[in-house]
Amino acid sequence: VGTHVRDKDAVVAFMIIAEMATTFKNNDSSIYNEIIKIYEKYGYYREGQVSIVLKGADGAEEIKNKMAKMRSNPPTELAGLNVLEVRDYQEHVIRKADGEVYETDLPTSNVLYYELSNNSWCCVRPSGTEPKIKFYMGVKGSTMQDAENQLAVLSEAMKKFVD
Repeated sequence: VGTHVRDKDAVVAFMIIAEMATTFKNNDSSIYNEIIKIYEKYGYYREGQVSIVLKGADGAEEIKNKMAKMRSNPPTELAGLNVLEVRDYQEHVIRKADGEVYETDLPTSNVLYYELSNNSWCCVRPSGTEPKIKFYMGVKGSTMQDAENQLAVLSEAMKKFVD
């Protein structure tokens, strides 16, 4: 691919995709078939994001209180998945399920990250530009439908957890 188009990443990516498509077609396959092989080998991963809008000064205070509540009362499970560790980027601490606590020197940010069993995770933070609290999450399923279902269940669990 080279460095001849340094600031045009999409052009270079398209060249790679075109080469992949040609190579797979010449080998009686396709990009889709090869992606399915990767899913079958490593699992079906899905990610999503949910936002809850809380407008005005009352909303900002509510977001602050929700973050404080989640920070002071971390869950041990979410959507049937065990919480293996909680990373609190504001407090610079990582708490493992077995009670071990580690410090982190990562930049300060009002973010809570939950590492879950089954290679799943979720993260919560207030928006820096909008009156929202945002949840990001990822799951691993045995099929694409299983991953979609798990993502829906985790999304709902996070909304309930923040209430």
